[in-house]
Amino acid sequence: MDKRRVFGNRGEDLAASFFVSRGFRVVARNWSCRLGEIDLIAEKEGKLHFVEIKTRHSLDFGYPEEAITPTKLKHLARAIETYLRDKAVEDVEYQVDALAILVLPGERPNLRLIENIL
Repeated sequence: MDKRRVFGNRGEDLAASFFVSRGFRVVARNWSCRLGEIDLIAEKEGKLHFVEIKTRHSLDFGYPEEAITPTKLKHLARAIETYLRDKAVEDVEYQVDALAILVLPGERPNLRLIENIL
């Protein structure tokens, strides 16, 4: 596995722990279809949260959340629609969030939740 994928997996593990520590149940990780991928699906009190996770180890290319482009949001929206249809989920409350994770050398990871990005 390449270094980027290993680093991405670490970010996804941090994200799952972040949500679980706040009382969420992780429903799925890396759910994908031909239209896109959903990094994390979590549930709390009957509400689904579809989460885009962006992890960076430097600010050379900006903050993690800056990598969430309009194109990415369009693919994410299509993947969410597919997930809800495929799982026959009806009348469920949901929101789309982002978790920006910055892991600078020698520092503790900084996690920032951005709610309702879509």
